[in-house]
Parts: sequence; C-alpha cells; structure tokens
Amino acid sequence: MVSPRKRVKVGIVEDHTLFAESLELALTFEGYDARRIDLPEEPPSEAKLTSLIMRTQPRIVLLDLDLGQHGSGVRLIAPLARAGADVVVVTGSTDQTRWGHALHVGARTVLSKSVPLGEILGTVRRLNYGLSVLDVDERERLIRAWVGQEQGVFEIRRRLSQLSPRESQVLEHLMDGFTVGEIAKLRVVSEATVRTQVKSILAKLGVSSQIAAVSIAHKAEWRAA
Repeated sequence: MVSPRKRVKVGIVEDHTLFAESLELALTFEGYDARRIDLPEEPPSEAKLTSLIMRTQPRIVLLDLDLGQHGSGVRLIAPLARAGADVVVVTGSTDQTRWGHALHVGARTVLSKSVPLGEILGTVRRLNYGLSVLDVDERERLIRAWVGQEQGVFEIRRRLSQLSPRESQVLEHLMDGFTVGEIAKLRVVSEATVRTQVKSILAKLGVSSQIAAVSIAHKAEWRAA
C-alpha cells in the first residue's frame, strides 16, 4: 500500500541551495515526493516561472520571499494558488508587513527560516491532512499590519506628487547622495536656491530633515518622473 504522503508532491522554490536541499532531504525522508525547483539563470516572466514550478503539479509549494535575481516571491503566490497549490512562505525576512502581504495574496501561512525544521515539516503534515496552519486572529493581525503600511505609503506618494518638477529633481539628487552644494553646481544655480527648494520639499512632505525626506522617498520606491 502506498503511503498517503507519497502521493503528496511538494515543490521547493528557494535560491539558497543548501537550505533547499535540506528541506528536500527532510521531506523525502518523511515520505513526501519533494522536489527542489531549479530556477533558470535568466529570470523568466511571472507566467513562465509559475508554469515551471507547477510542471510537476505540486500540491504544496514552499516559497522563499527573496529569490535573488528573480525578485520577490510574493508575485508568485497568487498565480500558484490559482493553479491549485497550497503556498507556504518560508523566509529569512522578519518584516511582518511582508508576511501580511504574502497572506493577503493567498499564502496559507508564513514561517521564519529560523524555526526548527520540524515546524516546517509539521506545517506540511497539517496541510496534507486538511488542517489549519495559521490562527485566524494572527492572520488578520499580519494582514492589518500590511494594509496599514500600504495606506502610509499611499499618503507618502500623495505628498510626493505635490512636488514641482524642479523640487522632484532636487529630491532625487538627495536620494543619490548629492549635497546641496553639489546639486547647485550640477544644476548651475546658487546654493541659496537649492536650499529654498529643499525647504519647500520638507514642508510638502511634512518632515524636518533631508534624511527623513530621503528615507520616506525610498520607502515609497519613488523616483522623479
């Protein structure tokens, strides 16, 4: 008689080879049909990468959030879930807003890479038996954290949109590490002019320093149009 676990295919999408191989070995030892997905050298489109992962029709996919040159694993969660896979994020990130984002787009749960290997195996086991793998209140808390951050980023972007074209250029130069004096020389204007523009930038963004202005611009992943 074939073990119930033997029929369960588990795909491992992880760019750290040693960690991926450890998961593959442990899951195989537990009786699962576990396979590490070899990511192509050249990053394919989201659709092609999803197709590659689902080629063996895994029921469960263990997915890292940070896939090196392949970018964020978050973009793969929804298409993998639509294709019928239970996605479990296993990540080195401790940013709980990222965890909330992953859950929002369809991950069943998120586990830290720092947890004991047995906890990851236990999660796969519970999914195999159709059991819950994340407390409802904890899921909602993490998603709320992500939604709150998104609302904050939306407000930052709204403020950034109020900058004039010249102010936007100055802020972008500050983000690139230029000083006020260097910006003045680059734009062939006086330092006083640049300082006036910086003062206006700070007022529109509601911050008190250039460091704070640069920080929130980076947070919003903003660049001048």
